[in-house]
Amino acid sequence: MNTNLAYQDYPAQELIGGKIVAMSPSPAVNHNRVAGNIYRMFSHYLRGCRCEPFADGVDLYLTEEDRFIPDMMVVCDSDKVKTDGVYGAPDLVVEVLSPSTARYDRGRKQDVYARCGVREYWIVGPGDRTVEQYFLEDGQFILHGAYGLEHEAILRKMSQEERDAIPTEFQCGIFPDLTIQIADIFERVV
Repeated sequence: MNTNLAYQDYPAQELIGGKIVAMSPSPAVNHNRVAGNIYRMFSHYLRGCRCEPFADGVDLYLTEEDRFIPDMMVVCDSDKVKTDGVYGAPDLVVEVLSPSTARYDRGRKQDVYARCGVREYWIVGPGDRTVEQYFLEDGQFILHGAYGLEHEAILRKMSQEERDAIPTEFQCGIFPDLTIQIADIFERVV
């Protein structure tokens, strides 16, 4: 057993509404896969650009009562990036739902993200393989689109016309030339 405190793992904590909330010490495999898939999409797309994606693990300081650790965020203002985290609203935030954090991702965190000026917010459900895409309008998030990846058993019961009507991609709001393939978000999710 490693007794050196410098190398011990502690659960990540967020400050939500002035209260410390411990995050899950080890996210489920599907949660990790989804967050990683999304980060890789943006990392590849933004290579050589001024905007920068950040994977899970980077602190986001928004208010004195709120310090979050989003699953993925994109920051286009490099002045907001400091050695210990991001200070100020990112341009895009993605939260991948976990049973223990879903109420915060859809509640206080979503409200704070909107109030602080995050331009685009995604809530991704690995269990039901869904993506909700919100755009900031007049200081609040408006649902722009909801997308999902149907299971094969359900698709087999649908007519070809019904299958053809299911969206397979959507456009990123802050990068309109970036097309997101829904299947890519949920690659290897079981």
